[in-house]
Amino acid sequence: MTDFWLILHDNPLSWLVLTLVVYQAAHWLWRRCRMNPLLNPVLLSIASLSAILTISGVDYSRYFAGAQLVHFLLGPATVALAIPLYRQLGQIMRSAGALAAGLLAGSLAAILASLAIGWALGASRPTIMSLAPKSVTSPIAMGVAEQIGGIPSLTAVLVILTGIVGAVGGAWLLDRLRVTDDRARGVAIGTASHGIGTARALQMGEVTGAFSGLAMGLNGVATALLTPIIVKWLMG
Repeated sequence: MTDFWLILHDNPLSWLVLTLVVYQAAHWLWRRCRMNPLLNPVLLSIASLSAILTISGVDYSRYFAGAQLVHFLLGPATVALAIPLYRQLGQIMRSAGALAAGLLAGSLAAILASLAIGWALGASRPTIMSLAPKSVTSPIAMGVAEQIGGIPSLTAVLVILTGIVGAVGGAWLLDRLRVTDDRARGVAIGTASHGIGTARALQMGEVTGAFSGLAMGLNGVATALLTPIIVKWLMG
């Protein structure tokens, strides 16, 4: 058994297979439980893999050496969001004004709320700066955080948490607020919870997914431009 474990431990392919198996199991459980948002497959997969790595004593760098193929596929998956965008191009063009207004409001609200929450809780300045860009995808958020004096690694964690919260509770909150328009729901989810939320939006329908993917991309640009200006204006 020890020799078998060493073979698995040292073989990078083992961690790729484990990642795929864990996600498929989480997805099966989610489907069996009627797509309960609290059993989001991404959330379950992260929790399960973290527990396995902690118990087995495997460091993240060794795990990532095998699972980096999944990371590589994030690029093609993001590009693939252009397909629903193309199919919904007519609706997007007709909704351009409302889309721009909603995107601007959502981007500003995400940045200002993050700064306000950090300040109200007495967080340090680097922590507050790390919070500010949490609603956009990790590469953009980490770059913005570094530029304004935040901690990129902390921002990466906050981005993942934000995405999971949006994927788990976004649809529920929009239902309670009686937001029924698929376009508005997509913009709200994509602006607030980037890629993880967009994956959930695509499960809700192609229109919702298309508007969420567009909002995710545009909010990344808006946040990169607005965050340094707002931080300089509010915090000197």
